[in-house]
Amino acid sequence: MPTLLGYLSIGFAAGVVEKTSGLSMMEVALMSLLLYAGSGQFIAAGMIAASHPVSAIIFTIFFVNSRHLLLSAALTPYFRHQSFKQNLITGALLTDETFGVAVTTAQKKKQLDFKWMLGLNLAAYLNWFIANMAGGFFGQWIPNPEKYGMDFALPAMFIGLLVLQIVSKKDFFIDLAVAFSSILIVVAVSFLFPGSTGVIVATIVASTIGMVIGRWK
Repeated sequence: MPTLLGYLSIGFAAGVVEKTSGLSMMEVALMSLLLYAGSGQFIAAGMIAASHPVSAIIFTIFFVNSRHLLLSAALTPYFRHQSFKQNLITGALLTDETFGVAVTTAQKKKQLDFKWMLGLNLAAYLNWFIANMAGGFFGQWIPNPEKYGMDFALPAMFIGLLVLQIVSKKDFFIDLAVAFSSILIVVAVSFLFPGSTGVIVATIVASTIGMVIGRWK
């Protein structure tokens, strides 16, 4: 439920930003159904408004969403008993938030049920679509969404999810170490490389640091 409530606010903000970027309601709908990625949709809307070429938009979104390879890989051990078709459906609808819910549940079980995961993913998917359409509809009366902080809705939800996940554990030393490592790496890499390269490097290096600390302890 907290995830769905977060989707309502962020999906609404995404719809507003997309609408003010010049997209039609049909394009907003297709963006939410086919791309289905909050960060990707915010980036796409901004790049479309700035008249970037299609190739640049696709390339940027691909690298930003490449983290889904890591998310899927982390859940793979819990779905080995499922068929290829079921895993394909699970992977196609997986998001950062549904991953967070799934991996928290997976800590208590050795396997995750396909029907349970499908219910989680479909609830988030439909909720995201409805929120995007609502934002797109009302976006015509909000010409400057940045004025109201709507462009910060996605980072705000990720921060909330991260804090909730950290405080839910008794021993959160590793989580804090990974979080601070990520921040330092992103800042350092941003001085050397442009764009979201720092995020990708931080994801790989910080998660490796967390794994090493966990094995060492």
